[in-house]
Amino acid sequence: MSNVSQFHTKEDIQAQACLWISRMDRGLSLSEQKELVFWCEQNTAHLNALLEMASYWDDVSVLNELSDLFPLDKLKKIRHHFSAIVLAASVAIVSILSVNAFVDKSFIPFIPSLNEQSLTQIQILKTNIGEQNSFTMNDGTHIQLNTNTIVHVSYTPSSRQLTLMQGEARFDIAKDKSRPFTVTSGDKSFTALGTIFNVQKNSHSDIELMVTEGRVLITKATETLEVIRHTLLTTDENTNQTELPGILVSSGEKATITKQPDMPIEQVSLDQIQRDLAWQQGMLIFNGESLSNALAEVSRYTETHFKISDPTIADIKVSGYFKANDVEGLLASLKSNFNISYSKAANSTILLALNE
Repeated sequence: MSNVSQFHTKEDIQAQACLWISRMDRGLSLSEQKELVFWCEQNTAHLNALLEMASYWDDVSVLNELSDLFPLDKLKKIRHHFSAIVLAASVAIVSILSVNAFVDKSFIPFIPSLNEQSLTQIQILKTNIGEQNSFTMNDGTHIQLNTNTIVHVSYTPSSRQLTLMQGEARFDIAKDKSRPFTVTSGDKSFTALGTIFNVQKNSHSDIELMVTEGRVLITKATETLEVIRHTLLTTDENTNQTELPGILVSSGEKATITKQPDMPIEQVSLDQIQRDLAWQQGMLIFNGESLSNALAEVSRYTETHFKISDPTIADIKVSGYFKANDVEGLLASLKSNFNISYSKAANSTILLALNE
């Protein structure tokens, strides 16, 4: 009935719950709604984990989705169950502090250590259109977000799971083989094997992965944490591709993931890497792209919309360096180099045409 993989450990259930929450944030399809309900009905721990993870996301859309999918009395029952656990834990802790040192330690409930608390990090990283920002995680990992990007972060003592909801991000990962670092986007996951890599999800839901250091393992988003951790601990430079549960992309390679079954992996030159990643310095580099494609890229960094009113100029090849949000500089360059004029219309739209 469902193609959602079964998860058995607490960490796997939490990881799958985080994946479902991120999907709800962008909206579930009808088939995904059925899969989620089926998953939650398999085990009460699944629904418990889903509600627990939902509490970390301050987003009305997620709560609305939950209320649409599950009866209100069931949600209230689960919430009451969580409240009872919290209250019981509070009473237990107070009791522990008040008894003498001869109490039987086997009766002391589990309390997360300070080290485990420091390894836990749940947050949402976000940039607006035209904004870029960098973040440093508790483990020392550096994450740089490009324009209009959302990344959900879920660190636990056993894993580091992130979801790229939209946009583009660069990940410079602190090494820790005991805690796999995985970025999920769409139906694919990207696990770092000592890596710096860049992931972009465009408006058509295509995904581009570029690896600049180390290697990245591409798997299905539903792959279990145990399989990923085992792969991380056993993979080395001599590991054969056929021995892996996914596709391995190495430094200097780019993988493009579309709705098509093929996943082309290409070698990229240093010049191409610098062009594709110039946004990290706030720049855009064009080297023979068509004007229409160049304008589409510029539009990612500004509220301005471009409309080519003269189709004869759409395929003009554009080259040069531009600041990512410098629309005026781009327009001046088009006028001086290609005799292309522009006029401003409603709704922040700029019309482009060839001067007569």
